[in-house]
Amino acid sequence: MWSSFLTAAATALILHGLPAEASKLTPPVLPLIVRNPYLSTWLQDAREAPWKRWPMHWTGQEIGFSVLAAIPATDYVYPLLGRAHDSLLPSNDGYNISFPLYLGAQYDASTTNLTYRVPAPSTDTASFDDLEIVLSFLSPITPTSTLRQSIPASYLTVHVKGSFNVDIYIDLNGQWVSGNRDSKVVWELRQSEPTKDTKSLKTWMVKRETEQLWTEWNDRAEWGTLHFSAPADVRHEAGTSALLRQRFSRTGTLQNVVDDRHRSIMNEEPVFAFAKSFKLNVSSSSTPVTDSVLFTIAHIQDPVVQFASARGLTMMKPLWSSWFATDKDVLTFHYFDYENAAQLATNYSSQLSLDAFESGADDYVDIVALSARQAMGACVFAGTEDSPILFMKEISSDGNTQTIDVIYPAFPFFLYTNPRWLAYLLEPLIEHTLSGQYPNKYAMHDLGTHFPNATGHPDGNDEYMPVEECGNILIMGLALVNSLKYDTSGSAGSIWATLGSNALSTNPESSVFSLNISSSGNTIFGLDDRWGGSAKGTKQAEKWVKKSYSLWKQWTEYLIEFTLEPHNQLSTDDFAGWLALQTNLALKGIIGVNAMSALSEVIGESEDAKYYKNISDTYITKWEEFGISRDGTHAKLAYDWYGSWTTLYNLYADSLLCFHLDDHSSPINQHPISTHGDGQKPLEPGHGKNSGFVPQHIYKMQSDWYHNVRQRYGLPLDSRHLYTKTDWEFFAAAVTGEKVRGEILESVAKWVNETTTDRPFTDLHKTEEDGGFPGPNFFARPVVGGHFAFLALERACGGMAMKGLAFLNEPPNRPTDRTSFATKKTPVEEL
Repeated sequence: MWSSFLTAAATALILHGLPAEASKLTPPVLPLIVRNPYLSTWLQDAREAPWKRWPMHWTGQEIGFSVLAAIPATDYVYPLLGRAHDSLLPSNDGYNISFPLYLGAQYDASTTNLTYRVPAPSTDTASFDDLEIVLSFLSPITPTSTLRQSIPASYLTVHVKGSFNVDIYIDLNGQWVSGNRDSKVVWELRQSEPTKDTKSLKTWMVKRETEQLWTEWNDRAEWGTLHFSAPADVRHEAGTSALLRQRFSRTGTLQNVVDDRHRSIMNEEPVFAFAKSFKLNVSSSSTPVTDSVLFTIAHIQDPVVQFASARGLTMMKPLWSSWFATDKDVLTFHYFDYENAAQLATNYSSQLSLDAFESGADDYVDIVALSARQAMGACVFAGTEDSPILFMKEISSDGNTQTIDVIYPAFPFFLYTNPRWLAYLLEPLIEHTLSGQYPNKYAMHDLGTHFPNATGHPDGNDEYMPVEECGNILIMGLALVNSLKYDTSGSAGSIWATLGSNALSTNPESSVFSLNISSSGNTIFGLDDRWGGSAKGTKQAEKWVKKSYSLWKQWTEYLIEFTLEPHNQLSTDDFAGWLALQTNLALKGIIGVNAMSALSEVIGESEDAKYYKNISDTYITKWEEFGISRDGTHAKLAYDWYGSWTTLYNLYADSLLCFHLDDHSSPINQHPISTHGDGQKPLEPGHGKNSGFVPQHIYKMQSDWYHNVRQRYGLPLDSRHLYTKTDWEFFAAAVTGEKVRGEILESVAKWVNETTTDRPFTDLHKTEEDGGFPGPNFFARPVVGGHFAFLALERACGGMAMKGLAFLNEPPNRPTDRTSFATKKTPVEEL
């Protein structure tokens, strides 16, 4: 199995790590080094040349990160990345500033490549082709290796191809370790000795002189160490930025010295630089020569999060420390693991590209590719191999830790990519609540007011979204259980989940979803065991649900009392304000109650299953009566808002959980109605005339409505405003007819190409005017994982979910380009 997997990965690995197809969409910002909320560097103004602006953190704060190329034969120096040329003298200092031809960017789920052409020297004796330079940024997404995904480090490879010599310079400054430009930083150069398995490395290590644990400055961590590594044969120097850049431009090299005058970030701005000389003119022939150099950039924190766990306030260690004793160990492994990481990441990107094209079109391929690193870029892996945890920051909106209604829109990405990571996101919420540290009966909004402090809300005063969060976590809980239950790779929710050993941990202290990593029989060290499947999956699902069953029941009982007619409260779209009787919110809660029926069945609680099924069937009938317009053409925003309409994105969960495949003539729906508590009582038995839990005509009605109300840049959220949420657009579009889905996708693609937003992929934007921020400004948020809604649905229900929506489709109207996909042997076929 793993041998076939590696063959597929190697086949997909393109020279220089370039994406196989040219990217068609031109977003305003592109990911460069993106691993977590703090190691998050982006190319701003990505439609322009990369030397026009400095790279930036997701917050918009510019970061010192520059690359120069010098041509010894001409004395020209060319800026490639960042505004290092601002430090250079205009002329008469032994060099001249010029600019290369920028050929544009290519990207896939893990890689962004920037390509340049430098003109050849003019000589009377030889003719040279122009020099090609590629800066290849790899932040690998490796669904088959949680170990690799947990390492907070990325790769930068500089590729050159030509027949004349070139010198490359790269530097970073102290802004990588603090958001406060006045912070004093300290640094050193570490040089490792070669071993029988590895060559020697040089590593710059930079940190604040006085670290401030658990503290941020404008969303930038004030603790942790930057590690910037290169092979030992490059030249190095630390010193004042302008002096180093000017010296390199004159000489093409650095002095191998370290300025030891530790100072603040912008006091004679200290930078930490490497320079590499490429000797490409190796013969009288003008045949181009290729060469490359690999750098790695890491931000190491230990500990990473403080968490109010069941055992009390705990300083959580990074997950990578389960396998590596020191930062030197993990970063040495990371550097020399480049080929393996690239293979695993390329396999994921290649399969994602194929699946996205089949599910949408060329534009969808680029949209999910842009979304993948951003979804993971809000996350930090912590815990141990026996009990892994994934913490998530609610980036750019309010900074909460582990916000349930942020995990929820992101969860299609995790279901498609690696469902175990969704389990690791839910685990701290469940552990904390079971320990009695949260006083309310409904599910908590988040695990801490501001990341990285997952200290809970012992006073119960978290943001008030009771129906929202109960519905979200019940839906995700059943989706997670469903991901464990499959028999073949074709029926699994994630193709990568099916790979690896079938072992179950025998450690009684281990969590249900412990990592069982082994290199035995594998070509690559550090691959995950299989996620669920067959008997293993059934056992894991039973154990997981049983452990927290009282909590699932508690949340469901709250929904029974309050979801059919939700009182004045917030939904996940809290920027839109409080509102009572929200149609879409009520639907989510009702689907949550139905999900509890299925969770009860997992552990054999048949009476509970019948009870919750009967309640949900009854409620869905009344919901249709309350929430649909009088003319039957659309869902209302709220039961009593006549003339309004809403995007009914919570309909997506009905199909994802396979409820649309239910037969409502089933005897389970004839079970006598009982009551729990003093809240809302079940009404008369539910509908039975339509297939599925939510009737099919609701799907058709909403699909037709979206066609009518779509705007230039997408589908508005509801009738109150002309802004949209892209995550909910994709949830909604996934359960429409093919024609409507294509229309919505076309609008989103148009927006990506034309929007004036200047931050990483926003999920909240205007659908008219300039497609800009409507206020509030959301960007870089992990909720773009919702863009994977099509892909998660394609694989749901053993591959039957989309077939269950066939009644929506007109004759297929798919694009016909990229026809080569039809003839290639796909990674899935190889697997």
